[in-house]
Amino acid sequence: MTQLELETKTLATDHCSLITRPRRLRQTEALRSMMRETELNSRDFIYPLFVRHGKGRSEIRSMPGVFQLSVDEAVRAAEAAFGQGIPSVILFGIPAAKDPLGSENFAEDGIVQQAIRAIKHEIPEIVVVTDVCLCEYTDHGHCGILNVQDGAKPRPSKSLPEGYVMNDPTLAILGRVAISHAECGADIVAPSGMMDGMVSAIRAALDGNGFENTPILSYAVKYASSFYGPFREAAEGAPKFGDRKSHQMDPANVREALREAALDVDEGADMLMVKPALAYLDVIHAVKEAFPELPLAAYNVSGEYAMIKAAAANGWIDEAKVTLETLTGMKRAGADLIITYHALDAARWLAG
Repeated sequence: MTQLELETKTLATDHCSLITRPRRLRQTEALRSMMRETELNSRDFIYPLFVRHGKGRSEIRSMPGVFQLSVDEAVRAAEAAFGQGIPSVILFGIPAAKDPLGSENFAEDGIVQQAIRAIKHEIPEIVVVTDVCLCEYTDHGHCGILNVQDGAKPRPSKSLPEGYVMNDPTLAILGRVAISHAECGADIVAPSGMMDGMVSAIRAALDGNGFENTPILSYAVKYASSFYGPFREAAEGAPKFGDRKSHQMDPANVREALREAALDVDEGADMLMVKPALAYLDVIHAVKEAFPELPLAAYNVSGEYAMIKAAAANGWIDEAKVTLETLTGMKRAGADLIITYHALDAARWLAG
């Protein structure tokens, strides 16, 4: 017997009496499946749809497989999602025209209003969530009313720079948008502008107009992230100047995230959201630990989607495996729901 064989035999003998061997439960796929702690399911997904006027669909250059959709195409996309076991869609509108107040945002014949009615008519069981913000509808591309002199806009404040997003005047607009969506049949409204008091203002507006049973999914923790680039192309809502750091959060902060979430809970939020997701798994976990009683959504944003698509297109990764691993990580961190552009593909991969 060689020295190597002797050492190997001795080592095996020394360890043959090990009592704990975690590998016993990982030896076969059947065992691995039985022991799985986190289960990803198509019911976990909310599928984002970008709706525009006109006919047909137009693929978004930076988001392969994602389209700007006419109302009839949005209905087809919602039907496809529902057929894959995805229970919900979230709607983002691209208006026919933009103005300082984002008037189409709360117009009776606005693009999102049309889409809500059409989708709920064809698929009554699907849960329609609507994004409630101003950035896609305003000619300046910001999330609220600006403090510059221009007819309907508030007068400038001497203590604030020109072009600053005014918080309180914006709340009244958000309330009108939420009511408009609820009147058309929206099941959930989701304010995303990170205005102080937005949940309270929307709750009061909904309750005061007979929509006390309409839930609010608050973008409670939304960071000023660099991962939003493709979305701004998709929604045609990039700011014409400046940035959104005056109201979106610093990516370095987590204690602030817990404070923001607590304020929204106190104001009546029914559900919370963390956005983005992939670089903020610790924040998702912290918010879920702090508020376990509320459903928590994570927004798997456009930049996260685009990275996987680009790497897969170059043959660097297995798209299906990486996507499902990423989404599982978000759920493992504490997300109950995941808003993701991968939803249709992920549902098919999970089924097959």
